[in-house]
Amino acid sequence: MLKAMSIETIQVPNNIPPPARQLANVLKNLLGIPMSHCLWLIENNCVAVNQRPCRKSHLQVEPGDLIQVDRIPMPIAQPTARKSSAARGSIEFLYDDADLCVVVKPSNLLTVPTQYREGQTLVGRVERRLKDRAPKAKIFCVHRLDRDVSGVLVMAKSLAVAEKLRNQFAARKPDRQYIAIVAERVEDDSGTIQNYLATDDNLNRYAVEDPAQGELAITHYRVRQRWQDSTLVEVRLETGRRNQIRVHLADLGHPILGDPRYRRDLATHRAWPYRRIALHAESLGFMHPTSGEAMRFVAEWPQEFRDFQRSVSKHRQGSAGRSKEDREDTQE
Repeated sequence: MLKAMSIETIQVPNNIPPPARQLANVLKNLLGIPMSHCLWLIENNCVAVNQRPCRKSHLQVEPGDLIQVDRIPMPIAQPTARKSSAARGSIEFLYDDADLCVVVKPSNLLTVPTQYREGQTLVGRVERRLKDRAPKAKIFCVHRLDRDVSGVLVMAKSLAVAEKLRNQFAARKPDRQYIAIVAERVEDDSGTIQNYLATDDNLNRYAVEDPAQGELAITHYRVRQRWQDSTLVEVRLETGRRNQIRVHLADLGHPILGDPRYRRDLATHRAWPYRRIALHAESLGFMHPTSGEAMRFVAEWPQEFRDFQRSVSKHRQGSAGRSKEDREDTQE
């Protein structure tokens, strides 16, 4: 069941001071809706400024600018996934200083709350942990991972640091490397997928060739290991669009295992019974916004990935009568 569509146009008034003219703040104040809802609308291509689509929550708007908000349908209820032990456990910190922290997000956990104000989110849990040491601590989201995806995320401790990090992402400077287990054997050792991603009324993303119809999306992939009927691929993002990796790999005919949205009919495997997507943000590299130091962090494979590898390896060793090519793995 979906909410009805509603389009609203508002004009930025003169009485909003410059520090409060960031797009998300303006929407919150003028529409009277929670900040989480404002961020959700911007992230899901529901907002245009002066008739140009905008997904930058920190965009500085000016008096007189016209903001159009297209409240596209949003699921009222979502399937309840079984919580993993990682989601219930503590958050792993890879780095922590006065400006930022780098953490490993478990699967089955939202990065930030939606308009429904979920109590359990990564941002909330990280902030609560930091408040144990510094009661006034705050956390600002810089980038996100889907609920069912795990891996490395950097979070800022001030709005100024968050803006500097977001600018790095906007300029495509961070090195973002993922690993994914996909259906069937990927024959090409490497490749690049480039197109434009649009969003339908059910929030599904799909590829279009017309730049005016979508957002530029560029994904580079490389095979790290092949099994009989699945492949481990390394993915590097040049752009960071919502669901980008999931859509691009599904369009190749190799959807990520466990993906309930893109090529679900192919995204199943006997050794992947988990209620999560087989996608993990393995490493993240960026420049420290204060010191200028180059930093890179790596998150270990989730237990599900290790169990899958053991399972398909045992299956391969126990199988007989296959060709030599089918028995060989391609590894780093």
